[in-house]
Amino acid sequence: MVVEKSLLNSGKESFASENVVSLKSTPISGNGSEGLDDLAAQTNIGVVELPSVDSVADKTFESIAQAEERLLALESEVCSYGDTVHYAKRPKIFAHCSGSYLYDTYDTPYLDLQMWYSAVNLGYNNTRVNNALKKQIDTLPQLACQYLHKEKIELSAKIANSAKRAFGEKGRVHFNVGGSQAVEDALKLVRKTTGKSRQYAFEGGYHGRTLAVSSITSSYRYRENYGEFGDRAEFVPFPYCFRCPYGKKVESCELYCVQQIERKFEHEYTGAWNPKTNKSEFGAFVIEPVQATGGYVIPPKGYFERLAKLCKERGILLIDDEIQMGLFRTGKLWAAENFNIKPDIMVFAKALTNGMNPLSGIWAKEELISPDKFGPGSTHSTFSSNSLGTTTALEVMKIFEEGNYEKTVNEKGAYFLNRLKDLQKRHPEMGDVNGLGLALRVEMCEKDGFTPSRELADKMFQRGLEGNLNVNGKKMGLVLDIGGYYKNAVTLAPSLEISYEEIDLACDSLDLLISECKTH
Repeated sequence: MVVEKSLLNSGKESFASENVVSLKSTPISGNGSEGLDDLAAQTNIGVVELPSVDSVADKTFESIAQAEERLLALESEVCSYGDTVHYAKRPKIFAHCSGSYLYDTYDTPYLDLQMWYSAVNLGYNNTRVNNALKKQIDTLPQLACQYLHKEKIELSAKIANSAKRAFGEKGRVHFNVGGSQAVEDALKLVRKTTGKSRQYAFEGGYHGRTLAVSSITSSYRYRENYGEFGDRAEFVPFPYCFRCPYGKKVESCELYCVQQIERKFEHEYTGAWNPKTNKSEFGAFVIEPVQATGGYVIPPKGYFERLAKLCKERGILLIDDEIQMGLFRTGKLWAAENFNIKPDIMVFAKALTNGMNPLSGIWAKEELISPDKFGPGSTHSTFSSNSLGTTTALEVMKIFEEGNYEKTVNEKGAYFLNRLKDLQKRHPEMGDVNGLGLALRVEMCEKDGFTPSRELADKMFQRGLEGNLNVNGKKMGLVLDIGGYYKNAVTLAPSLEISYEEIDLACDSLDLLISECKTH
């Protein structure tokens, strides 16, 4: 095994191998608890000790690799594969993080261009956010959600005020823990208000994987193993102009895709509308202003304004899912602001706490969520407005208020997008390059620039995680996320605090990655 010492961005000496370490599980004798006991004995678990970052220089590469092997062997026996860890062929163990970087157990830096699916908008290990959390840990770390604390009230006020500025509507905030749970709360509110259980949603839309929310997430694979979904949404095509499902061109289509939705309300035989009662079968239309898991697909100008008008005319509530695109990801506090729409209900999560204590929630118009309409106990979770989450989120909102993020995010996004378009001139495989704020997409294709290449995108994802890219004389890794309808879209969601130097490094890394992966 070749061991190379290199000087990295952190200024620390680090060991990294040019070879990929085999991560096959350690053989385990016996079955059941005996097998686990044997594994525990082999690996000294209890706890596998990984060398600390400060002591890496005193450790051999082999000793670190052996410690990782033991951890991975244990993981393969005791951890469910039902999450997303094993999307990667070689699961990666990270040891610490800072700013735009994750660091593995060898202290190799990985420039993160997806920031935990846009949950860490203010960068890893943000000092202000961390300090707010630490202070609350020593002050009010636990409190049952049936009681009040000032951070919950102040945070609710900031979110409600931001929505009033953005949408011109008075409303209230209701908290939960995760994004899926908040979407479920929104669906409950729709049912309570309209008495209807059916919704419209988009092809390519992703809103979560809980049982109820799977019904409005377009991927059938999230429902296939769990029986029938009688309240499954009716999915309509998203305005995906690069691959228009209707074969139109955005310059001349006159929003043909919206026309097809409008057509559903022309008469009673489309299964959506009763002209005699002027009522729709559908209670809400669930949207993402920019599709997230769908590949950071950005709708054309005027699309959502026209759709929102239709929903209002037909008594269909508009649910705005801001879970991944909210909190300045698209250059506005709320992504819907880019499209001049006023939702009835808005859902938020992820970056609200900068990826710290989980907290999510909904904002809804007063007429929907007033105490006489949505009273005590309408929906609840034990940790829904936990004091650590609300404190962290309050600090995040204060940072956003004090900074000029609308300006800086759009400026950095424009710079990043221009650099990517320069790369596109050298790599025809970058079929579509687009972005809004710091939500950017690169759709990887065959040499014709259109035929989807999942293989190339997957190679880039895997290669970046190997942690031995040589970029401008530095050894590093690159953290990417792959999404899109054909799993060929590299979706870029860097820290909003990313520097211009880091943007340049990101583009140099992508240039190297594409060059390597398309030729091997």
